[in-house]
Amino acid sequence: MRVVAWSLPRDGDLGLNICEAHAFNTKDRFSLDVFVVNGWAGGGTEELEEVLSRRLQELPPPVVRGASGSPPSSAREQELRVPQEELDVLARQATTGAADNDWELDPNEIIFHEKIASGAFGDLFRGSYCGQDVAIKILRNVHEDSQQFQEFLQEVAIMRKVRHKNIVQFIGACTQKPNLCIVFEFMSGGSVYDYIRKSGPLRVGTVLKIAVEVCRGMDYLHKRKIVHRDLKAANLLLDETGTVKIADFGVARVMDHTGIMTAETGTYRWMAPEVIEHNPYKEKADVFSFGIVLWELLTGRIPYSDMTPLQAAVGVVQKGLRPPIPPNCPPPLSDIMRLCWQRDPNVRPSFEQLKVKTEELLEVYRQQDGAGGVRKVPHATAGSAAPVASGSSGGLLARLRGSSGGSHSGGGGSGSGRPK
Repeated sequence: MRVVAWSLPRDGDLGLNICEAHAFNTKDRFSLDVFVVNGWAGGGTEELEEVLSRRLQELPPPVVRGASGSPPSSAREQELRVPQEELDVLARQATTGAADNDWELDPNEIIFHEKIASGAFGDLFRGSYCGQDVAIKILRNVHEDSQQFQEFLQEVAIMRKVRHKNIVQFIGACTQKPNLCIVFEFMSGGSVYDYIRKSGPLRVGTVLKIAVEVCRGMDYLHKRKIVHRDLKAANLLLDETGTVKIADFGVARVMDHTGIMTAETGTYRWMAPEVIEHNPYKEKADVFSFGIVLWELLTGRIPYSDMTPLQAAVGVVQKGLRPPIPPNCPPPLSDIMRLCWQRDPNVRPSFEQLKVKTEELLEVYRQQDGAGGVRKVPHATAGSAAPVASGSSGGLLARLRGSSGGSHSGGGGSGSGRPK
């Protein structure tokens, strides 16, 4: 694992307990965006940003070393992005106001309603545009040469390129300062994360339906060389019909001809080992995250909830830590999860393969549902194998076993438990 050395003050200096952090490679080699902290006694997010900014300005540049102790090569450090010339065009538009694209919105035509969420660098509002309900992502206090502004341009450039039933639809953006915002279709069903927090573990049929829709959207993205890099239930949204759509492309990237990335980004509990280690990675990093998402849907829980995010990341890399397979999980789904979170990315299936497999399993499940009825999956308890469907003894589980194509325990090692 590469070590990023900062001469940071002791935690007590700032009174912070950092719980969640995303790390990005930048022109100055490293930057750290803190998303979740405990123990801050200040006056809010803005004051925290100011204190952190002052403290970070006092620090020397970070030292980044590989496993051998030597700095990484420029090739390994390279971050893959939308072509720079495209970002330069967007940046000029933001500076000069010379934007004549059909996706460039007039801020005077955007109507704001209630605030939905707030973050360190922006807010999310519900609003309307040309009579359509929309979600509006606004950036606050963003400077032209800042990392946040570059991330904003990256997200706009990527969202302009995609249009798929299972991806949140981009309506347009305001790239002219100071009105920086991105407008999407409004997803009235909220996030899948919130849904499973309220309803608990989902029926196997519902898990398969969500899995199919995520695989379709991710297959579309990967075939266009777009890597999401932060796939999790919180970034899956539901529309009024219950269709699942992939959202939040703030850290997504377009792969260039080398198809390799090294930046550590995403959320630790869902992050692939190669991403945590800053090793070169490709689109299969998203496949690892998808395996963790399946576990979320089946259990209704946060992965490694008894650990801090950093403890979980170390366990994933050094001890082969994976979430325990729920005892009531049908074998074909457990096979898919184990394949997705294999240590070797080359062993993981593609989303094209996963799409076919989940579609087949969903069809089998629907046939069983029509024949015998389906009950909601209860909370799993140790040593129990709760029934998934009513009907004859040769029902869903037997048929899914027959369609699984055999068991793949895989070489990842610890897919069924945690290290002692």
